[in-house]
Amino acid sequence: MTAYQTVVVGTDGSDSSLRAVERAAAIAADTGATLVITSAYQPRAGRDVERAQDALGADVAYQVVGSAPAEESVRAAAERARRAGATTIDTVVIAGDPVPALAKVVADHNADLLVVGNRGLNTLAGRILGSVPAETARKSTVDVLIVHTT
Repeated sequence: MTAYQTVVVGTDGSDSSLRAVERAAAIAADTGATLVITSAYQPRAGRDVERAQDALGADVAYQVVGSAPAEESVRAAAERARRAGATTIDTVVIAGDPVPALAKVVADHNADLLVVGNRGLNTLAGRILGSVPAETARKSTVDVLIVHTT
């Protein structure tokens, strides 16, 4: 079996997802792989942005609407990945639901490993509706590592 060449890891900025980033970074460091850190977000309608600007001011509103939180998530994750030993790191912020977004990033980067945290697997909602880790594992076309982060 050959070593992984490209590892994709999803993050939402939570401590749990950052633990998955650290594990993915360690794998990338050990194998010399490129690490692609990604975060999905839901685009906000213009009216949502205007409401946030009215309530918070334009200089703060960008932090809670659109892609800004996802951009911050991947920035923080990249810093953590560097500390964990990854040397070649790409970041991708993508609009959409998490599972299809992860699949797109995997395909676009020709990745051979997808890493996600286990958060959500043991919740009632996760068991009834399905969780990102479980759905990712079912639908992925590449190896999936579900990191125990909780």
